[in-house]
Amino acid sequence: MSDTLPPHPEPKAFRLSVLYAVIFVEIGIAMPFMPVWLNALGLDAALIGLLVALPIAIRIVATAPLVGLIDRGIAAQRILLVGSLVLAATYALMPAGAAIGWPLLALLIALNAVAAAPLVPSIDYMTLGAVRRNARLDYARIRMAGSIGFLLANLAGGAVLSAMGERLAVPLILTGLALLAATVALVARVDGPAAPSRDPAAGRPRLPGVLWLSIGAAALIQSSHAAIYAFGSIHWRTHGIGTAWIGTLWAIGVASEIVLFALIGRAPARWRGPFALLALGGGAALVRALGMAFFGDRLGPVVVLQVLHGLTFGATQLGAMAAVSRFAPEGARGRAQGTVSSAGALASASATLLTGTAYSAGGGPLAFALMAPLALCGLCLAARAARAARAFGLHTTTFVGQHPQHPDRS
Repeated sequence: MSDTLPPHPEPKAFRLSVLYAVIFVEIGIAMPFMPVWLNALGLDAALIGLLVALPIAIRIVATAPLVGLIDRGIAAQRILLVGSLVLAATYALMPAGAAIGWPLLALLIALNAVAAAPLVPSIDYMTLGAVRRNARLDYARIRMAGSIGFLLANLAGGAVLSAMGERLAVPLILTGLALLAATVALVARVDGPAAPSRDPAAGRPRLPGVLWLSIGAAALIQSSHAAIYAFGSIHWRTHGIGTAWIGTLWAIGVASEIVLFALIGRAPARWRGPFALLALGGGAALVRALGMAFFGDRLGPVVVLQVLHGLTFGATQLGAMAAVSRFAPEGARGRAQGTVSSAGALASASATLLTGTAYSAGGGPLAFALMAPLALCGLCLAARAARAARAFGLHTTTFVGQHPQHPDRS
């Protein structure tokens, strides 16, 4: 082991993988089935839409400040522990809140969203810190556990809810999963490095311009998923694709993401830098959006287009994390991690609103086609970031497992 590595024990890849898995199993239940639970309460559609949109709005404004607390000396593991405990408490109280009235339920959902906002970025922070200190660790393979957990939750969630009943199962299962995540955060010694001390008079370190360009590129590329996320299933069902096949199509997308995470470490080094990964994600997203616009009503082409999810989501995620690992200065890594999530949430929420209007006006082809300019703009920002990095002579051709340079220029 190099003498430059810190003397304290390295976080274990297995423990980080378990953290990703338990958090993403929870997300894999909450994302598809919380609206089902709200509907089972007898709430009207407009109110359900408001309650579903509320966490998205909160994530936009809350994620960066909360994850930025890491830069002020609050351990990422403590954020995970406290956030998971608040999640468990709010999930457990939601049935009673719904019985009292929707304003109390809305308050509990808002508190729940605040608690959930920093969880995944905090694990990303810890994982990237571990990877920087030990090049034998692989971010993609560790993060893959989250995708596997999400897929298993999607596949098993429907059967469990059918057996237990929606009104009972959703809050009960989510409370249990949040408590499990809190337990793992408490007992697993996986915390990242302490935030470096700095002179308060010097102010907060700035995020360099190349990182802002990379964050913008990732946000735009990820937002190009909005039409598929919101209306993909509806569009497929309208054109005669059966419910079983719709579930399979979503599983194909997540499975392709898992395959990418498992195999990316074997790819040539020039494909594993932040801008190459963002370019792969943006190019695939452009093809996928146009493909859905022209062929999204045919099962065969849709199967192929869903395989592209491994690049549109997976490569973009890896590119964003590689950019944070390369270019975020010490003392601002938590803020950078949170900014990636906040920017992605803002772009995706805006794209979803655009998608709704487009789908009402022109159906699936128009909604899917409007995602293509988002992917193209993200691709252009990635190219601009690559040029900026070359202008400063920054090394960007290796994957997140390698030790980064820390530019202090914007």
